[in-house]
Amino acid sequence: MNIWRDNKGIAHINGPDQREVFYGLGYAHGRDRGLQVLLMRILGQGRASEVLSADDEMLEIDMFFRRMDWAGGTTESVQKLPPEIRSICGAYCNGVNKALNQKKPWECRFLGYKPEPWQIEDIFLLSRMLGYLTLSQSQGEMERLLVEMIQAGISEDKLHELFPGILQEMDVELIKKIKLQERIVSPASLWKTGAPTLMASNNWVVSGAKTASGKPILANDPHLEINRLPNVWYEAVLKTPDRYLMGASIPGLPAILIGRNPDLAWGATYTFMDATDSWIEYCKDGQYYREPGNWKNFRQRRETIYRKKKNPVEVVIYENEHGVLEGNPYEPGYYLATRWAPADGGTVSLTNILRIWSAKTVEEGMNLLGPVESSWSFVLADTAGNIGFQMSGRMPRRREVISGFVPLPGWDIQNDWQGFVDHTDLPRCINPESGVIVTANQDLNEWGHVDPINVVMGPYRADRIRELLSPGDKLTCEDMYKIHYDVYSPQARQFMEILYDCLPETPNSEMLKKWEYEYSSGSKGAWLFEAFYKALYQEIFGYNGFGQDALRHLETHTGIFTDFYLNFDRIMMSEVSAWFNGKSREVIYTRAAEQALSQQPRPWGESRQVMLSHILLGGRLPRFLGFDRGPVTLIGNRATPHQGQIYESAGRQTTFAPSYRMVTDLSADVIHTNMCGGPSDRRFSKWYCSDLENWKNGRYKQLSPEDAEKHHPFE
Repeated sequence: MNIWRDNKGIAHINGPDQREVFYGLGYAHGRDRGLQVLLMRILGQGRASEVLSADDEMLEIDMFFRRMDWAGGTTESVQKLPPEIRSICGAYCNGVNKALNQKKPWECRFLGYKPEPWQIEDIFLLSRMLGYLTLSQSQGEMERLLVEMIQAGISEDKLHELFPGILQEMDVELIKKIKLQERIVSPASLWKTGAPTLMASNNWVVSGAKTASGKPILANDPHLEINRLPNVWYEAVLKTPDRYLMGASIPGLPAILIGRNPDLAWGATYTFMDATDSWIEYCKDGQYYREPGNWKNFRQRRETIYRKKKNPVEVVIYENEHGVLEGNPYEPGYYLATRWAPADGGTVSLTNILRIWSAKTVEEGMNLLGPVESSWSFVLADTAGNIGFQMSGRMPRRREVISGFVPLPGWDIQNDWQGFVDHTDLPRCINPESGVIVTANQDLNEWGHVDPINVVMGPYRADRIRELLSPGDKLTCEDMYKIHYDVYSPQARQFMEILYDCLPETPNSEMLKKWEYEYSSGSKGAWLFEAFYKALYQEIFGYNGFGQDALRHLETHTGIFTDFYLNFDRIMMSEVSAWFNGKSREVIYTRAAEQALSQQPRPWGESRQVMLSHILLGGRLPRFLGFDRGPVTLIGNRATPHQGQIYESAGRQTTFAPSYRMVTDLSADVIHTNMCGGPSDRRFSKWYCSDLENWKNGRYKQLSPEDAEKHHPFE
C-alpha cells in the first residue's frame, strides 16, 4: 500500500486490492481526522460527560444517546457481514489504529482520554448516528409539534391546514392525555460536541443529450453546518491496478459516500422519509396494555453515565416493540413510545456501499443503494449514458390509509408496523424523457408506488435548478458551478407577487419592488424581504396561533421553521385561512410590511457573518492562534440553490450551507470539488483550511486517479 498527497493535500491511496486501499483510507482518517473520529465515538457511546465535560447539557446529550442505543447490538451486526466485507472493514480499522498508535491527537492528553482501539462495531455506531442526526430527528420534532399543538388547544381546522392529508385517525382527546417528557436534544447542542448535522442538499444529473461532452454530468452539494472545523467530509482517491474509487468520505466509515468509480457516479441528498413513528402507551405498575386485555412488562435497560469529578448517574430505559418509552411506566398514564426504523440496521448499508466499488451501471447502483437502511435520494449516471434516481430507506409498511405522522394507540395491534417496503416500490426513475433529474429535499412521492414523505422542504430550490438547466443543450461543468452559487429565490418571487400591491409609498417599499429576488451579499432588498417574511409568520402563527413565546422557542430551539417552512408558506400564501382569525390576507400582509419596512435595511451579508469554530476548542482560545477562522459571509437563504441559513439555537450560532461541492462529467475521470475547510483537523497543518478560499470564491480543484505531477509525503 502506498499513500501520498497531491498538491491540494488530498490523500491518494494505491494498493493491490480493495482490502489494502481501505486499510490506507483508515490510516488517512486516523492521521488527518483522528480527533473527529474519536469525538464522534465518544458522543455516540453516550460518554461526553465522562470525557468532555460534566455540565448538565452534556448529561442531557448522553441520556439522549443512551436512549437511542446505537451502540447496542453492533456485535451481532458485525457477525452478519459477508466475509469479504468484514475483511475490508477489519483492514480499515487496522489502518485507523495504526495511525492513532503512531500519533494520537494531542487533545487526548488535554482531555485525559486514552482511546480504545477502533473496531467494526464503531463503524456501525457512526453509520446509525449519521442516518439520524438531525435528519430523522427533525421528522420526529414535527410529530412532537403536532402533539404539543393539540395539547395547547390549537383547533382541528388549523391543524388540518398545517398538515394536509396526513392526520388520519387523529384522536384529539386521547392525545391530550399524553404526558410529554423532555424535548429532543437541540441540533446545536449535538454540534457542540462534534456531531455533524446533515440538514439538506441539492443533487442533479443531466443526460448526455443535454451536455457539450455527450456524456452525463452529475452535481451534488450537501448542506450542513459549515461553522465547524474540520469539515465533516474527507476527500480521497483509492486506486488498485484495474479500478479506482474517489470522492467524499466521512472519517470513521470505510466508504466513499458521494463520488464515482471509472463507470458510475452518484450523489446523495436527504429525503424526509417518515421512518419514525410514535405510539401512545397506557402504562401502570411498570407495564403497558395490549389488546385483548393483556398487560406486558417493558424490557429494562440500565445505563450508568460517568461524569468528570461528579457522581455517576443511573438511568433506566424502558423499551417495547414500539421503541423507547418517554416516561416512567410506574407512574400511571399515557406516554409515547418512539421507534426509528433503521435503528438496529447498518449491515445492508455497509455491505452495499462497499460493493459500489464494482458497480458499472445506473441500474446496478440503484439496486445497491436502494436497500440502504437510512433514507437518501441518490442520483446516478454511468459512462454508457444512463441517468437515474433511487430513494433509499427502511420505510415501515403501515396498515392502509395510515400516514405514520399521528401517534396511534399502541394497544391496538393493527397499528404495529407490518414489515418494510421494498426499495423498488420507493420513488425511483431511470432515463426520464426530460433528460434531467433534480432532488433538493422536495416532495418526491410521485416517483414511487408508495408515499414515504409526509412533510418536506419547499420545492423552490429544485424548481430553480430545473429552470437553470432547461434551456441548455450544451451544458458543461462550468454551468453546474454557476448553479451551485445561484442565490435567486423563487419563494421570494411568489410572496412578492402577493405583497407588491400591499406596499406603502416609501423609499424602502421602492427598494423592495425593484429587488430581483437575489440573496447576494450586498442586497438590501433581501434584508427587507426577510424582515417582512419573519413579521408575516409572527403575525399569523404567533399572535393568532402558538403565541409569541412558543413561536420564539420553535425559531430558536428547533429545526421546524428551518426545515419545514413549506407547511407554513402554504398558509401564508392562502387567500383565506383559519389561521388568519377572520382578517383578510391583505390586512395581514400590510401590517407585516409596515412593521418590516419601518426598519433601516442593511446589506444582506452584514447579517450573515459566521466564524468557523474548532470542533473541540472553538471560542475558547484567542483568535490569533488560528483554531477558529473567519468570519465568512454566507450568501443565499432557505430557498436558493446556494442555501445559506443562520439561526441561534441553545445560545450558539448554527448554520447550514453547501459544505462540499462536487461536479463530474462522465466523459473524463475527474471530479471537480471544493470544500469549506481542508483535509486535516490539525491546526498547524498546511491542510487545515487549504480549500476554504476556493469554497468562498467559486473555484474548483480536481480529483483524478492519475498521478499528479508533484507528490507530497503523507505526514
